[in-house]
Amino acid sequence: MSGKSFVAQLRTKPEAREKLIALQTELKSLVREQEPDALVYELFQSDADPDLFLCIATFRDDAAFDHHMQIDFHERLVPPILECLAEDMKLDFYRSLG
Repeated sequence: MSGKSFVAQLRTKPEAREKLIALQTELKSLVREQEPDALVYELFQSDADPDLFLCIATFRDDAAFDHHMQIDFHERLVPPILECLAEDMKLDFYRSLG
């Protein structure tokens, strides 16, 4: 079974940038501590545009992704992350190959 990955593009409101970074950093830390089937969970900030971020994650399989979506800290952290955004998050899913 192939892994499930997503790439989320997040554009934050300038005044909410630090809050978004803090929330995403906490989320990343908790994912790494509590989700062994989350193989990759990274947050990147654009060098050219400090309000533009990419969150890239890879899960072992669909079940691991589903678990991520249901875990308690996801429910606590994602709504305030979304409140920081200047526009809707762009989210695309991928399958790892090879």
